[in-house]
Amino acid sequence: MATIFTRIINGEIPGTFVWRDDTAVAFLSINPMRPGHTLVVPRVEVDHWVDLDPTVAQHLMEVAQAIGRAQRAAFSPRRIGLLLVGDEVPHAHLHVVPINLASDLDFAKAAAAIDPSELEANAELIRTQLRAAGRDEADA
Repeated sequence: MATIFTRIINGEIPGTFVWRDDTAVAFLSINPMRPGHTLVVPRVEVDHWVDLDPTVAQHLMEVAQAIGRAQRAAFSPRRIGLLLVGDEVPHAHLHVVPINLASDLDFAKAAAAIDPSELEANAELIRTQLRAAGRDEADA
């Protein structure tokens, strides 16, 4: 059975994408810890990050860095947090989160829901910065 992330990647469930390439996608969390909270997900469905092909793992980190730079420009946070937890969905993924305090990285504080228009506005801020950096993956 496909994970929820595979279903989002395949278009079966809506997702607010900011990045698409042949190896990975990035879309905004529907339960964000902070505005702009983005998930970087490999297209290949692998449960645990330690089982990822090393080149895929490296690519995910490169995408996370590009997303983080875009978030930094778009939201002006003190830091960009990165979490690799893997407990909530059995599909490897990175959480890239603009933060002002370490305590912002707390799933217990994540929004229960977010208005779709706010989600899209945050995504467009990230896409705009990715485009400004010459990343056409933001438009894929």
